[in-house]
Amino acid sequence: MLKVYGLKVSYFTGKLEAYLRYKEIPYDFHEMTGREFMRTIPEKTGAMQMPAVELPDGRWMTDSSPMIDWFETQHPDPSILPEDPAQAFLCRLIEDYADEWLWRPAMHYRWSYPLSSKLLARQIADAMGRDIRAPGFLKRRRTEKRQKHNFVDRDGVTPDTRAHVEGSYLKLLDLLEPIFQARPFLLGDRPTLADIGLMGPLFRHFAMDPVPGIIMRETAPGVMAWVYRVWNARASCTGGDLVSGIPDDLLPLLREVAETHLEALNANALAWQAGEARHGMTLQGTAYRDIQSSQYRVWCLEMLQARYRALDETAREILDPVLQSTGVLEPLLRLPDVESQYANAAHAPFGKSLPVFAEIRN
Repeated sequence: MLKVYGLKVSYFTGKLEAYLRYKEIPYDFHEMTGREFMRTIPEKTGAMQMPAVELPDGRWMTDSSPMIDWFETQHPDPSILPEDPAQAFLCRLIEDYADEWLWRPAMHYRWSYPLSSKLLARQIADAMGRDIRAPGFLKRRRTEKRQKHNFVDRDGVTPDTRAHVEGSYLKLLDLLEPIFQARPFLLGDRPTLADIGLMGPLFRHFAMDPVPGIIMRETAPGVMAWVYRVWNARASCTGGDLVSGIPDDLLPLLREVAETHLEALNANALAWQAGEARHGMTLQGTAYRDIQSSQYRVWCLEMLQARYRALDETAREILDPVLQSTGVLEPLLRLPDVESQYANAAHAPFGKSLPVFAEIRN
């Protein structure tokens, strides 16, 4: 049986577990220790990140998106991607938005508010610090300081950007609530990759952390219900059809993806190609400064472009008017020759993975 190394408060561990549970793929969960996170996992996968998966044959994997793609080759029925190529592309786009753009508000809400940060520092330190000899209060203090420094203070969250960071979450709730009042999942009566992708931030962070969890329960109960509907979904009994085409109520979400995530990917790619370790960007009128440039996120843009260009003419005839009307198409293709130079891309999720952030202070 495969073994999942992670934490029960982890963004991407929650995403992967939601997928494995839906596909009814058995797994053992192993609560990752600090030494495993800093030593074993980088040695096996090339990156200090979670989750990591150890297969019964001894191979190791990391990075939730290519891991899910690999599992789909081993467990293809039912597919987590719609048969409609246009819908499938939008699932990829929404997954990427959830993975990369929503990371910032998820980490901000967890580590900027003491109500959340004290609780999560205790939970993480108690789990990961059980193999580290130090007083509990020091492990909790170090955990809280590390997370806030790396993923809030050094990721562009300042008094000037805080309202926009929080607004990304609040607006997402407003956009999703009417969708989930109309149907159980994003594209119909069963989960797709878009639902699984959104589970990363919306489950273990926004729904479970105290501050954003209160907001979700009070302002978007339909989203809260969806979170646990996805967690409880099983392919053998969660059947049903997907909607036909691209529903109108999805268009505002695509517009938000274009104005935030795709603009951020472009700014990051330009900075990385210019050799700039850190960069700034202006999104929806808010100026961000001193953000770490990420080779991994250049790869994200590269892959989105490659998936779009792989669509046949029929799929593009359906998709292009939607992408144009929502402002997606221009930033998606603005940089025509994006190359991440990710050496292991063809072998992911195996081999040496590329960390999202090169600069992490432990």
